[in-house]
Amino acid sequence: MTTADFVTATRTFYDAVAEDYAERFTDEIAGKPLDRAVFAAFADLVGQGEPVADLGCGPGRVTAHLASLGLSVFGLDLSESMLAIARRENPGLRFEQGSMLALDLPDGALAGVVSWYSSIHTPVDELPALFAEFRRVLAPGGHLLLAFQIGDEPRRHENPWGHPVTLDFLRRQPEHMGELLTAAGFAPVSRTVREPHANETTRQAALIVRRP
Repeated sequence: MTTADFVTATRTFYDAVAEDYAERFTDEIAGKPLDRAVFAAFADLVGQGEPVADLGCGPGRVTAHLASLGLSVFGLDLSESMLAIARRENPGLRFEQGSMLALDLPDGALAGVVSWYSSIHTPVDELPALFAEFRRVLAPGGHLLLAFQIGDEPRRHENPWGHPVTLDFLRRQPEHMGELLTAAGFAPVSRTVREPHANETTRQAALIVRRP
């Protein structure tokens, strides 16, 4: 699969399911105290008022939560349907359409990057390029927060909520992701692994790394 293929597949999937997805996951952050603790730690590391990008922001719930923690954050997503929801629910925040593989940002523009389950559709051989782009837009000393489901086998979602679309959700191992991030020039800060919550079926990981 080429870069264009998986980007198109991801955009098509989320354009189709956006409203159902947003309704289904309304209270995701409120119901997960350990995730909120990770966000709080990340915000403390980045610093009040510092510029942050929430990449793959979907309906903007994480973007809004990061803003509530004092970060100067904007959201970016492939899906215009998701962005329409994000703008509707968060009129005071900025949301842009784009690909996190090719960010329209100058080098070193950000103090923080968040990829909250947004790298899970990126094939493993594309991850080095993705992480290099994250590093490019971070200023020295900037932090990246990366979350994903733990596992070795992908989960394929077919016809969600009756929509005729299919997409693979790729699971990763924290050790491998840490190695890829180190190879991309990041220094490890923290690794959080938690057990499944409510309707989740796998353990979840959140890595925080820093651009030296």
